[in-house]
Amino acid sequence: MSSIFGLNLLKNVSRCASLRIKPNHIRFISTSKKNRDTATVTNEVQDNPVCEVDKKKNWISYGFSVTDYDEDRHFMHMILFMGVTVIFCFGGMLLAYRPDDLGRDWAQREAFLELRRREKLGLPLVDPDYIPANKIILPSDEELGDTEIVI
Repeated sequence: MSSIFGLNLLKNVSRCASLRIKPNHIRFISTSKKNRDTATVTNEVQDNPVCEVDKKKNWISYGFSVTDYDEDRHFMHMILFMGVTVIFCFGGMLLAYRPDDLGRDWAQREAFLELRRREKLGLPLVDPDYIPANKIILPSDEELGDTEIVI
């Protein structure tokens, strides 16, 4: 039964798709109230100081001043500007251009100077006896036991 219903539905859909509906035959139905009046703003409403009072009537403080609307907004804008501009912009610039406090540049310069000194003297670049052999204390065979030694 469902296959017959599916075939009939498919035929109806294809029939509707093949129809050419002209745009002037389409009508949209609106269920809203038929009120087409427009509102205009006069100078009396714009110049009325009551609008300023309405802005402050439902005011929620940012936490800088609970009693004064203008002071609250002023400090909020000032602190946000200082926080974003000074801390993020100038702070990021200071971090990017700070001196080398970890000594990476110094260590690299010293390494190049030591390599140049060793090349002039004809020494190997890295000394195989960096630590003298008499200062190295190795465990005996008895202390090592069956420990695997990887070289």
